[in-house]
Amino acid sequence: MIPANYFLILSVVLFVLGAIAFFIKRDLITQFMSIEIMLNAANLAFITFARSANSPDGQIIVFFIITVAAAETAVGLAIILLIFRQKKTIKSEDIKLMKG
Repeated sequence: MIPANYFLILSVVLFVLGAIAFFIKRDLITQFMSIEIMLNAANLAFITFARSANSPDGQIIVFFIITVAAAETAVGLAIILLIFRQKKTIKSEDIKLMKG
């Protein structure tokens, strides 16, 4: 059986890679995917802690995180599509929609 520390280390590495990609990349799709990687890293950590404690609580939390991620994907991709239709770009530095 693989020790829980390995899963936690993998979770931290995935989260850090997702955070680095979010701040370095300027493409909205890439930033969106890096947020999904960070959510999956959190899911892995919750599952690891739940398995270590022999409790289903972590799995329940992961179920809700997956539900939120699915809703985020639907709404986020729709917003990115609308931004692309208006601005003809998905580069985050080219988009200044929030400025009046």
